[in-house]
Amino acid sequence: MTIYALSSGPGVSGVAVVRISGSDSSKVLKLLTRHELPTPRVATLRKINNINTSELIDEGLILWFPGPQSYTGEDMVEIHIHGGKAVVESLLNALSDIKSCRLAEPGEFTKLAFQNGKINLLKAESIGDLISAETEIQRSQAIKIMNGRSSEKFNQLREKLLKILSFVEAKIDFPEEDLPDENIKQIKKDTSDVKNEIKKILDDQKVGEIIREGFKIAIIGPTNAGKSSLLNNLSNRDVAIVSEIAGTTRDVIETHLNIDGYPVIISDTAGIRDSKDEIEQKGIKLSLKKAENADLKLVVIDAKNVDFSRFLNDLLKKDAILVINKSDLLKEELNPEVSKFNHVLISLKDNLNIDKLISKIKNNLQNKFISEEDILITRERHRQHLIQCVEHLKNFSDKNDQKDFDKAAEDLRLATRQLGMIVGKVDVEEILGSIFNDFCIGK
Repeated sequence: MTIYALSSGPGVSGVAVVRISGSDSSKVLKLLTRHELPTPRVATLRKINNINTSELIDEGLILWFPGPQSYTGEDMVEIHIHGGKAVVESLLNALSDIKSCRLAEPGEFTKLAFQNGKINLLKAESIGDLISAETEIQRSQAIKIMNGRSSEKFNQLREKLLKILSFVEAKIDFPEEDLPDENIKQIKKDTSDVKNEIKKILDDQKVGEIIREGFKIAIIGPTNAGKSSLLNNLSNRDVAIVSEIAGTTRDVIETHLNIDGYPVIISDTAGIRDSKDEIEQKGIKLSLKKAENADLKLVVIDAKNVDFSRFLNDLLKKDAILVINKSDLLKEELNPEVSKFNHVLISLKDNLNIDKLISKIKNNLQNKFISEEDILITRERHRQHLIQCVEHLKNFSDKNDQKDFDKAAEDLRLATRQLGMIVGKVDVEEILGSIFNDFCIGK
């Protein structure tokens, strides 16, 4: 089947790009232009016609990419037309009238590129990340993965394991032959080296995932402390409803921000207090869960009611900034216990010391995003495969020490498979759908 889709963004634009890929691409191009195929990979001006009525749709540039020298590895066409809604719709309708053509699914062009060996799975995922990048650090990370350093590293580790496996399988095939001592020592050393390298990659404080998904900040604290007002202030817009009525915020409200190039997701949560309202209780549970999973907590309290009993001490134990609001109403000295915590005294009403709070947030961001490693784990999928690989290598070492070579070889195969699944070296059909469904149609 030949697929087609609008590959440029929807909406009015100067130019729109429609992409076609499949065995009938050349036939489709000839039908649309009533002309022979243009020179491969040379932009050529052509009139684009309605297939059924011969009516002119538009005049635009045609790019013809014969396979396998194309993005998907198949015969492929790109048609550059004017980006008006009616023009694009008319061309897509014309393509839909061709029996051998259908609209592409999300990410299908990139999925074909992977299946046809043009790119590996890591590069396919990084293309999706590049399209979704909203900040410079996200763009930079996606480009770094696309350049292939991570793929090279995982392939190198996999090749090392395959070499070890060949020695072990030789011993299984020829049990009467004793492996030389130096070979046994080398197997142990190489296995340990691979295991330690993977452990080092895993010990990354999840920097890659934080960059890709966004640094999570939870605003949490008692009711009427100014949490929603703080969210609105940091967002420079009215994201949350602000009211003097306690318990106004009952669900988690999230907004995405770009702070000095760092991607941030800030969540306003329900005020924590004793409540008999069932819905509010659920909101409070969500608040505590959001705080538990956050990279940074902004614990907002009222300067007149500083109470470190109960939940406050627990919230301030790790990755937290104590934000003491309503300093304009403060008429006496603060509780001396405040000095023990990373804190800032602000007034949202008078816009006082907000810059100090933002500075503290930025410092926290910079510390979290520091990484000297070129190999970054950007998805939980990668992390789980690496964790499983380490586990299988531990099992291999234990069985190898006991000279249980048959079972040891199976652990080594499983470890190799886990590495292969990261870059798509083995059958990964079960995960392809979830990866490519995140792409936009036309990519």
